[in-house]
Amino acid sequence: MILITGAAGFIGYHLTKRLAESGHEILCIDNINNYYDVDLKYSRLAALGLKKCPDEINAGSLVNSALFPSVRFGKIDICDTQRIAELFSNNCFDIVLHLAAQAGVRYSLANPHAYISGNIQGFLNILEAAKQNPPRHLVYASSSSVYGLNTKTPFSENDAVNQPASLYAATKRSNELMAYTYSHLYNIPVTGLRFFTVYGPWGRPDMSPVIFARSIIEDKPINVFNNGNMKRDFTFIGDIVEGIVHVMKNIPVKKANEAAPAALYNIGYGKPVPIMDFINTLEKTLHKKAAINYAPMQKGDMIETWADCSALERDTGYCPQTELSHGIQQFVAWYKDYYK
Repeated sequence: MILITGAAGFIGYHLTKRLAESGHEILCIDNINNYYDVDLKYSRLAALGLKKCPDEINAGSLVNSALFPSVRFGKIDICDTQRIAELFSNNCFDIVLHLAAQAGVRYSLANPHAYISGNIQGFLNILEAAKQNPPRHLVYASSSSVYGLNTKTPFSENDAVNQPASLYAATKRSNELMAYTYSHLYNIPVTGLRFFTVYGPWGRPDMSPVIFARSIIEDKPINVFNNGNMKRDFTFIGDIVEGIVHVMKNIPVKKANEAAPAALYNIGYGKPVPIMDFINTLEKTLHKKAAINYAPMQKGDMIETWADCSALERDTGYCPQTELSHGIQQFVAWYKDYYK
């Protein structure tokens, strides 16, 4: 059985659907918090055949998917120490795919406590439960933000990551250290995945693709920070999911010269795109020009992200391959349909 945390989230939804279509038995959880529109989260769950779970739902209840018989969902918070412990003790998880976290770089500037609670305490609960009931493989979401103020590109897993530019990045780097520690102490195979600027259908409304598309359609100006002098390694959601699927099958083993069965991989397209080129691609797909409002650099932002995915390709045989223009077309088609 596979446990997926954060299943109502952007990546969690797509991953659950991908694995459900392959016939895997899945137990998925999410606390459905209000960091962004909960209706979008419920819509993702509905697309998985899971009925809308009202706020009054008992935290211990699991609902079955009407679309995928092998999928069950529970509205469960990873910060609920007792409930997470019970979840692991009452089920035998072969693989744990931990995606639940408090996301957002700028939000961390004003709401730091949410990140310590969700990203540190919540992950600790997962690790403690895994210690008591070890899965064959624990895969968890990290982020390209851990590279912080690094200037050497492309970013490699071998680079030092000691200069986070936001608390969000600091919590994700902390997750990597926590996972390694538990892997070393309790021989739990763990793999961390550093995702690079994920976009595509069902994307989060606080991320630039949705913000940009909405602004263009509604004739509102787009705020482009650092006066447009930024690059992002935009990675299509389908590539992210396929990367996770390949990684989860590649269980790390402790080698003679290593202290833990632990691994880290970048998952990114490997081609940084100037932010203005991304906007231009959106304009062409939407057949509409954007109004641009150039603004100074924001606190917590990175000027450029660029993934070196050679380790991922070497160890799993997989490398992201969706061209930006194709990914944008799929994103825009979904956006127009969902927000019509």
